Amino acid sequence: MLSQEIKSKVQSLWDRLWAGGLSNPIEAIEQISYLLFMNRLEVFQPKIQNEYKWSIYSKRDENELVSHIKNIVFQFIKNDLSEAHDPFAIAMDDAVFKINNSALLKDAISYIDDIYKEIDKEIKGNKNHFQDIQGDVYEHLLQQTSEAGKNGQFRTPRHIISMMAEILDPDIDGKICDITSGSGGFLVGAFQYIISKYSSKTEINEDGFKRGVDNKKLDAKKRKILAENTFYGFDIDQTMVRIGVMNLMMHGINKPNIIHVDSLSNDYENAEVTRLNLKKQIPLADRKIQGLYKYILANPPFTGKVDSKRISENLDRIYPPQIDDIGSRKSLTVQSELLFLERIIYMLEEGGRACVIVPEGVLFNSGKAHQSVRKLLLTDCLLEGIISMPNGVFLPYTGVKTSILIFNKRKFRSEESSLQNIDVWFYGMDSDGYTLDASRRRKIDNPLPEVVRQWHNRNEINQFDRQLEHFKIPISEIIENDYELNFNLYKEFVYIPQEFEKTTALIERLQQLEKEIAEGLSDLNSL
Repeated sequence: MLSQEIKSKVQSLWDRLWAGGLSNPIEAIEQISYLLFMNRLEVFQPKIQNEYKWSIYSKRDENELVSHIKNIVFQFIKNDLSEAHDPFAIAMDDAVFKINNSALLKDAISYIDDIYKEIDKEIKGNKNHFQDIQGDVYEHLLQQTSEAGKNGQFRTPRHIISMMAEILDPDIDGKICDITSGSGGFLVGAFQYIISKYSSKTEINEDGFKRGVDNKKLDAKKRKILAENTFYGFDIDQTMVRIGVMNLMMHGINKPNIIHVDSLSNDYENAEVTRLNLKKQIPLADRKIQGLYKYILANPPFTGKVDSKRISENLDRIYPPQIDDIGSRKSLTVQSELLFLERIIYMLEEGGRACVIVPEGVLFNSGKAHQSVRKLLLTDCLLEGIISMPNGVFLPYTGVKTSILIFNKRKFRSEESSLQNIDVWFYGMDSDGYTLDASRRRKIDNPLPEVVRQWHNRNEINQFDRQLEHFKIPISEIIENDYELNFNLYKEFVYIPQEFEKTTALIERLQQLEKEIAEGLSDLNSL
């Protein structure tokens, strides 16, 4: 999260852009992202020519700045920073730099320099080497607009992402994906985790997790794989795709494979077919594109309603298609969070693992579709764990209570899959280390490393005391409860009787107080 000093400077920059004519908040966020990216360009691309280096051209006379940035620097970013067919080049193809006022641009450059000075201070103070500035700025500015939390879309807090990466334990042995990648926070978090795993020196960051920055244990071949062929994402919002690809490149991911597509539609299959050079004439259901990803980290939008007609033909387990009298697919309103889970299961390779945030209603709602998705998690997958997070984790966007699902992919689309034979591990979080109100202030404690520790120890110690914050539930009991996976259903809450003062004693104390009041009033009257 941004410090108060950085928030103040970001707000001042936005106010200046607003006064300069950029009144659309999403447009302002996009332009700020371009400036942040330009500032860091010479850091992650140190061999670029001087004319593209912020440290040199930012000192130009303000009358030359607009032309230089628009016609030289921005065109270099769009056309020369990556190959034409790369996702970065595709995402930036129709990008436009819109700050045309020289005085406004000069002021914006000054604000960006100040922001990065504060970021450098924070990195040194909090050992927070992977500051997700693009995502943090996006989150802060959206909080000031009516866009915050729209359609259940909001950024996942960095410390929650870190915990999920620790639990998922991604590596360089497969592709890592976020189905709704947004500003790229989950992919940055996974990259951060892997870099730390292969660093010779680590430090404890402000959230209590080990973090390293030198990745000296990686050879050149693995570094190339990590930077070019590991991270993949999809998002329906073109602006977020641009912010996401820039964010990943600033962190050292040279080829961020983020695609602008609705991952619930047939467009997802078409995009994968194009990327993998498969033959387009093969029917969608027969294309060998399932099981592409070994790791998936995601927080799909909550409470989304979509028309069943726009859903991919391959998503037919939760909401089987209904056909009308003329043979066309009926138009129905369906829950997107359930479809995202089905898509994630479809996308995982056999043996692949996922760590996904869902609204808690997915775990206990008695509707047929909700029961179907829970059964799918217990048949096509091994549902290993459920972490129930406290209310308030996603404030100020929403107070919806959420849980994290941790599961492995067993097989692909088996119609007669047997239920898993392992117990499901549950954990109930009381705190995430921040106040559970709209201010979300940091507290002294760091409870998330303990959640990770208990996850890794789940098979080594007794896990059947349901009065604890963590325990295992047999699959047979879950079946008896119609596949309900709600933590509170299985948790044993201990009633601790309270001893209260006897009524007669309370009455005597009240009578004594009344007597003292009467005596006091009498003394006042005598005066």
